[in-house]
Amino acid sequence: MSSTHSTTWLERTSVSTRHVSSFILKCWDAFQERRERQKMRAALSNLSDTELMDIGTTRGEIDYVASHRGIDPRGIRSGEWLR
Repeated sequence: MSSTHSTTWLERTSVSTRHVSSFILKCWDAFQERRERQKMRAALSNLSDTELMDIGTTRGEIDYVASHRGIDPRGIRSGEWLR
């Protein structure tokens, strides 16, 4: 009987550990994504208005572009032209 109880406790601990690990990984991924957005925002902010126009965006769209890196503000998904 104690071995059954012990196994059940171990299973709960294992499940709990997986949930904690999953939560930590999600937090880390969110942190990394935020850092990437900040770097992109800074890089785009350092461009001149002419350079921004060359890549098809404006200074007012920098936050949007940085937050939606996979989507072009003109409605074209990044990398779609490669297919």
